[in-house]
Amino acid sequence: MALHIIKLVVGCDTIEDLLAWHKEADRPWIMHTRMTPKRIDEVLDGGSLYRVIKGQILCRQKILAIDTVGAGPASRCEVTVDPPIIRVAPQPRRAFQGWRYLKPEDVPPDLTEAEAADLPVELARQLREIGAW
Repeated sequence: MALHIIKLVVGCDTIEDLLAWHKEADRPWIMHTRMTPKRIDEVLDGGSLYRVIKGQILCRQKILAIDTVGAGPASRCEVTVDPPIIRVAPQPRRAFQGWRYLKPEDVPPDLTEAEAADLPVELARQLREIGAW
């Protein structure tokens, strides 16, 4: 069963900001982090990188590869993700440092294209909070 990774996006207020960041950069979508996951095989077995923007899990991208670059204290982890962003039902998440594993039973459901296009993020969050969506 796939294991997922969750990470905060710092400096972006919306998914569109995240897309703009990567549109400007002429390189693959790589998330850099200090610590390499120990459970790489589980993550690469269909896992996704879930992104927390402004206190809400809003989207995910399929993880394609995880590589450790460098050695010793200077080593870093590079997580290569599939460029298409899949929007998910907004789910609140408190701030944390680095990344965390996200178990399959804790992942928010994907939104259909119609749901993602029709509903502003803030309204979707409010509806979920009151249990109406």
